[in-house]
Parts: sequence; C-alpha cells; structure tokens
Amino acid sequence: MASDAPPEGRIRTHRDGHLLEIVIDRPAKYNGFTPEMLVQLSEAFAAYEADAELWCALVRAEGKHFTAGLQLDRFDITQPLIPSGAMDPLGLTEPRRRKPVVAAVKGICFTIGIELMLACDIVFATPDTRFGQIEVKRGLMPFGGATIRMVERAGWGNAMRWLLTGDEFDGEEALRIGFVQALHPAEEVEAAARAVAQRIAAQAPLAVGATRDSAATFVEEGPAAAVAAFDAQLKALAASEDFAEGVKSFVERRDGEYRGR
Repeated sequence: MASDAPPEGRIRTHRDGHLLEIVIDRPAKYNGFTPEMLVQLSEAFAAYEADAELWCALVRAEGKHFTAGLQLDRFDITQPLIPSGAMDPLGLTEPRRRKPVVAAVKGICFTIGIELMLACDIVFATPDTRFGQIEVKRGLMPFGGATIRMVERAGWGNAMRWLLTGDEFDGEEALRIGFVQALHPAEEVEAAARAVAQRIAAQAPLAVGATRDSAATFVEEGPAAAVAAFDAQLKALAASEDFAEGVKSFVERRDGEYRGR
C-alpha cells in the first residue's frame, strides 16, 4: 500500500501494549531524512522516554528501504542535527534515553541509518541489506556517531575499512563485525525484531532499565564506575513491587506480571 506521507516525510508511531513502534515514513525518497523528520524522530523518542507505560520501542521503516541517509541539500552541516535540549535519537547529547530500542533494517541503510541503528540496543537486518557510511565520497565526515560506535563495535581496522573508503557492505559483514545481532529474510525481519522487542517489553521495566544503565555506565565510564553503582541499583530494585512479584512468580513457577513500580 502506498504511503500518504507528505513530501518532506514523517515519523509515525503506533502503540501495542507496552511496545511503541517508531516508523520512518518517506518511502518515495527511500526514507531519506529531512530536518522535519529528525525533529519528529526526536519527539517520538522523547514521548517514549516520558511514558511510564511504554517499556520497549521498535524502530522500522516503511517500504523497501530503511533509509538512504540525510537529504544533504536540506541540512547545514555546521549546525547540530538535533536541536539543543531535544532528545537525541543518536545518543550523542543530553538528554539521552534510558529505555531499550530494537531496530529492524532492510534494503538501503546508509549514513545516518547506520548511526541510528548503532544507537539502538539490538539490530535485526536482512542478509542483502546495503550498508554504507559513504560521507567521504561526498567530501564529508560522519557526524552522527559512526566514528565512535563503529570503532566501539567492530574494532579499529574493521571500522576504518568502511569509514575511510565509503564502500558498501552487506548484512553478512554487518553480522561478522557486530553491527547487527541476527539476519532474517526481508519478509521476516520486522516480525523477528518485533518479537524480541515484545519479549523485552514483557520483562520488569525497572530491572530492564537498571540492566541497561549498568552496561552503559561500563561503556562510558569503565568497570569501576559500573560496580560502584551496583549497591544503589540493587537497593532500589529490592524495594520495588516488581521485584516482589518476580520472587512470587519464581516460587509459583509462572511468568511475572509487572507494573513498573
């Protein structure tokens, strides 16, 4: 079915219980990002973060392609992509999200598409997804996080192989270097990603948030900082209704029914 998105594109959202789907919607232009779309994406992430009843998000795209990247003629590269003070979906500036996000990518996934998916927590792709961090081919450097996260995930040599050439690579290579966590056919990839997002959304959200916070603290501040935070994190969880329900469900040999408090 053809999208009725405006020419400048849009970001749609859809709630399904505790899961929020965030949809990139400009398929006529291969979901190329405009400034309007980035503002809407920031707003969608901020709304997700603020809603106590939303426990996981899935980012996907309308049509055959995840995104062809930024529509460069619409952007001033000397200005921030995300307005100051707005929620940054690329996770580079404050405020940053604390809740988990799963991404499903397919077709073309260039530049900001890679940067957006690497800012997510779990990524599903198709074997034939066309990845490319192609800024150097346009006299530009990546400025949405690729120079950080590609090195973090893949190591220096693997990152430089793709950052400095601008060459394309496929889903198999993305899986090998740790950019994606699983590969599925195009007709299955979004359902597979949604299933994992729903599994996360079924867990105790306070525990999920603390787990993600601990891992993020390790990455950003090192193991000593992560260990130092354990005591406060565990005390907060121990006092929660969800932990009491978790213990009760363990004793009763059933799945927990959590409320986020």
